[in-house]
Amino acid sequence: MTAAVFFGCTFIAFGPAIALFLFTIAREPLRVIFLIAGAFFWLVSLLLSSLVWFISVQISNKESAAQQKGLLIFGVVLSVLLQETFRFAYYKLLKKANEGLLALSQEETMPISIRQLAYVSGLGFGFMSGAFSVVNILADSAGPGTVGIHGDSQHYFLSSAFMTMAIILLHMFWGVVFFDACEKQRWWAVAAVVISHLLVSCLTFQNPEYVASLVPTYVVLFLMGVWAFYSAGGSLRNLKLCLTCKDKDFLLANHRSR
Repeated sequence: MTAAVFFGCTFIAFGPAIALFLFTIAREPLRVIFLIAGAFFWLVSLLLSSLVWFISVQISNKESAAQQKGLLIFGVVLSVLLQETFRFAYYKLLKKANEGLLALSQEETMPISIRQLAYVSGLGFGFMSGAFSVVNILADSAGPGTVGIHGDSQHYFLSSAFMTMAIILLHMFWGVVFFDACEKQRWWAVAAVVISHLLVSCLTFQNPEYVASLVPTYVVLFLMGVWAFYSAGGSLRNLKLCLTCKDKDFLLANHRSR
């Protein structure tokens, strides 16, 4: 039973992201490099936020429950702000890198478009975020023990897996919207990404009331997915062509740089 829970939750959490990686990124070495670099940037942001939170906890009153809860909220907000700061720094770095690749290339177009970079880097952020969010939970799901034996919710592992899947996909959508907003200097859209990220992160404080955290998170996921679709140049027409298998141009495989 524990093996079934472990593999089931693993595939729920990482299945869509792994499928996207295999079908749209794995065959292109340049995309793989940018994905790994994006994951590294997220990891550095986590390191900095963890360091600040650890120092804050050490100098605080550990016997004060209210103070420790306040520090937890502070840590979450700081982590989100650092993640988005590093997303912006990665955008700036990729712009410079793309210009360098264009200078070295004999072609007139960039080897990889900014929209592809947004998608790949967002997925890199999501992979690393998901791994750190759920790896310990998955380790516990392998046993021994039974969740809920003392009256707690039996949906802990399943809810954590669905939340992780949502976070991974949200990072991908946030990346697309964020990069497009930076390109067009729509700073209100950048602010919307940061606010939605803060909202989703703070919703986890509703646990173990999983419905109160999962339902709003998936509403945000749907809205950000629609926004990212249109930011990437999508339309109702090419969505219809895609669903009816009449569109031979794949969004990433044959996307022309703009």
